[in-house]
Amino acid sequence: MDNSNKPVLPIEFIDSMHQELGSEAVQLFRALETDPVTSIRLNDKMDTLTFDCDCEEVPWHIDGYYLSERPQFTLDPLFHAGCYYVQEASSMFLQQALDQYVDADSIVLDLCAAPGGKSTMISQHLGEEGLLISNEVVRQRVFILSENIQKWGNGNTIVTHNQASEFGEKCKNLFDCILVDAPCSGEGMFRKDMEARTEWSVKNVNMCAERQRSILMNVWDSLKPGGVMIYSTCTFNREEDEENAAWIAECLGADILPLDYDPEWGIVEGEVGYHFYPHRTKGEGFYICAFRKYDEEFAPFKVHEAKMRMLPVNTEYEKIARTWLQHPDHWAIRQSDRFMTAYPMKYKALIDYLSSFLTCISLGFGLGEERGKGIAPQHSLSMLKDLRREAFTEYKLSYEQALSYLRTEALPPEANLPKGIILLTYEGIVLGFAKNVGNRLNNLYPNEWRIRNL
Repeated sequence: MDNSNKPVLPIEFIDSMHQELGSEAVQLFRALETDPVTSIRLNDKMDTLTFDCDCEEVPWHIDGYYLSERPQFTLDPLFHAGCYYVQEASSMFLQQALDQYVDADSIVLDLCAAPGGKSTMISQHLGEEGLLISNEVVRQRVFILSENIQKWGNGNTIVTHNQASEFGEKCKNLFDCILVDAPCSGEGMFRKDMEARTEWSVKNVNMCAERQRSILMNVWDSLKPGGVMIYSTCTFNREEDEENAAWIAECLGADILPLDYDPEWGIVEGEVGYHFYPHRTKGEGFYICAFRKYDEEFAPFKVHEAKMRMLPVNTEYEKIARTWLQHPDHWAIRQSDRFMTAYPMKYKALIDYLSSFLTCISLGFGLGEERGKGIAPQHSLSMLKDLRREAFTEYKLSYEQALSYLRTEALPPEANLPKGIILLTYEGIVLGFAKNVGNRLNNLYPNEWRIRNL
């Protein structure tokens, strides 16, 4: 690594780490000057690795892998198809907390969710039984969150754009689990994010710690008594980590939960919670602590009838759209303007009610769109794991064709393809839809998702 123009570590940060780690702090500082580690987490859409580099398992996540070099992910069609997520390895330890304390039929809130790494992990953990509300307060980030959720393909998630206080006020006692991956001072990212170094200050650390407590306090009432709160940061300092964790237990009222780990993994168990240090674990800096809210009698969250006008669903088109699904009875369908959306039937009443007062960016997945005198599938359906591929004619793309499709370019026609909607695949994985109009294949890939730079 060329360190000639690299910002130096802030002196006050160095002093604080010496106080926290003693002589071991020097090893941390050296680690922060090395190259960051590249890691990915596989979606169950794909069960084999296809990278032309050495791969090593992440010990605390069954689907996590370190890559010996960083590929140009933009040039991999499988990346765009949601076959894996490029995720920092330390943060994959969240899976240990999910496995220990969160049942598959839980209702979970990921409060600070963008860009979506932890949400896609939770979504996969819940599968068909549970429901995830994936929220992001920063509007510029909520759309990439929705994109990543759709690409993951589970359909058990609604993406929202709300403040923590709105959940605390309007969703009292609703959630079985809340993840607060809190915005922080970013010390754990000093190896890969030079801007985090230049923006760091003691004042900013204290401001972040105060903001984190405000977020936690505002959302706390939406967690059921007996429910689980998971708090995490990508920083090292006690103010944002141990002190806030102790504050959750003492001031909000919760028991601290132990998390299982192998001592060989290099994780440091602190007075409260668990630290990942880059000189001890293969990954960036990370902190996590889990809590169980004191169990007491409470008034359960009551689902009221949604006070909103919903358009009647075109029954003719709904019948067609349900043939596109492997398990059509699993999904409820609603219509807005010319668009059909599908979401889990099990949570229909709850989702209808929540969507009447939350700012919802996406519900489940887009199913179909009325066009002219017919209905066409939406792109998010192609990403869905419950897609019934037999409902469409498939066309296998070469690598070059796949990249051309992902750039939203028109594709040349094939003589044997029928006219109409075609399902495009690459290496056996669905990339999306096109429409064969005879002299060309019209590209139906979302323009806002297209590859812009190659």
